[in-house]
Amino acid sequence: MEMNTPTPPSNTPRRRWLNGTVLGIGLASLLSDWSHEIATAVMPAFLASLGVAAAWLGLIEGVSDGLSSFAKMASGYYTDKLPRRKPIAVAGYLVTALGTAAFGLATAAWHVLLARATAWLGRGVRTPVRKALLAAAVTRETYGRAFGFERMMDTVGAIIGPATALVLLQWTGHHYPTLFALTLIPGLLAVGAIVFLVRERERKPVPHISFGQRLRALPGPFRKFLVAVGLFGAGDFAHTLLILLAAQKLAPEWGTARAASLAVGLYVAHNVCYAGFSMVAGVLADRFPKPKVLAAGYGLAAGMALLIILAPMNLWTLGLVFLLGGIYVAIEETLEDSLCAELVTQENHGMGFGVLATVNGVGDFLSSAVVGLLWTALGTSVAFGYSAVLFILGALLVYTLPTAPKPADSTALAG
Repeated sequence: MEMNTPTPPSNTPRRRWLNGTVLGIGLASLLSDWSHEIATAVMPAFLASLGVAAAWLGLIEGVSDGLSSFAKMASGYYTDKLPRRKPIAVAGYLVTALGTAAFGLATAAWHVLLARATAWLGRGVRTPVRKALLAAAVTRETYGRAFGFERMMDTVGAIIGPATALVLLQWTGHHYPTLFALTLIPGLLAVGAIVFLVRERERKPVPHISFGQRLRALPGPFRKFLVAVGLFGAGDFAHTLLILLAAQKLAPEWGTARAASLAVGLYVAHNVCYAGFSMVAGVLADRFPKPKVLAAGYGLAAGMALLIILAPMNLWTLGLVFLLGGIYVAIEETLEDSLCAELVTQENHGMGFGVLATVNGVGDFLSSAVVGLLWTALGTSVAFGYSAVLFILGALLVYTLPTAPKPADSTALAG
């Protein structure tokens, strides 16, 4: 019989996971989201003030999201070949801040499209770099807490941003150029957080090989993980659809205006829950096998979709739907990032995070469109039933992933 021998005590000093780099990245996420969420919240009203048709809003969002998704892939591939990633992160945050503030210079819809696409290009470029820097700053055993902290800070920014927009609209008297210019304050502070708090050790770049070869060289378990993420993402609709669902279902009892207010309130509660549960998800990720925790999150998403189909849609049921929505998104985003960091070697983290972000971006685009079409043509039961099936398939596939072995470089930390 094979005997387990005790592991000798390590002489390596215990490192704090909440170091300057993790704090800097978290603050940058909060501040940058604060900045561009102000602009996002008022963009529809700003476009209306320009006399722009509603179709332009969809075009602006679609082009920007598509450009951002492919920028993530390219950035991840390119930055793995650099000895330092931090300058790319600084540039990405700066471009996002300047692109967002440039809304104030717009006098036509195509100006807004150009500014938003520029901002989202910067956002796409910085995303895999930020995640790679974060993973390099902590040990494998604390990936969950580090990524959970970053997701929590990002979501706090997304909550503060729209609230700030409401205040600024009143304070500026709906003078949009001034309002958009003020987004530079949190946007440039985000750049400063990366410059002054994030520390990166020089790394050995990966050898230059083609993009296709880099893709094929990614580990088999990671490719299986991407299939699970893709399946889940194909059903993971934008939660603004939940706002529409709540507004429609509550209108007969509460009236149209009151139902709309309640729907927005439920969405705020959803985001608060998402922010609050991100750190819990991170702790769970560090204490239990990550594939199992992620599968549980995907399972909660399926439970939410089934609840919409099977339960009467009153205020209490919808409250539970939004609650489950916030919890599963916290688990999904925290665990997908930390599991990606675990399945891919550190020198290839940029490529891994870039591919993951692109798969998620394509899923976000397709899922909302499909669910919206099914809802319109065949009703909510078919639309959310479609999502539930894909959620379950994604959960079953990710549950079968092996737990990754501890990488040799897991103790390499940036300060």
